[in-house]
Amino acid sequence: MIIRIMGEGQVEIAEGDIDVLNTLDSELEAAIETDDEAQFRSKLHALLDKVRQIGKPLPDDALEPSELILPPADASIDEVRGMLGDSGLIPG
Repeated sequence: MIIRIMGEGQVEIAEGDIDVLNTLDSELEAAIETDDEAQFRSKLHALLDKVRQIGKPLPDDALEPSELILPPADASIDEVRGMLGDSGLIPG
């Protein structure tokens, strides 16, 4: 799966790693639902850090279609809320 982090580029994630990302995504959604800025910031950074950790960066000149687009680390709650689908940022 190809994921783009806005402002950073693309990484390739193994299908087997999606479950751990879904867990972090659910925690991020919960923080958004309660409008908890501190938790939101913590959970967003945890999700992005995990994607960076387990993802294999694609070259800058790669033109692969992104299956998912994640917000940048400095995104606001409202910006991320607007990006959420029915199953969060990362579909299960």
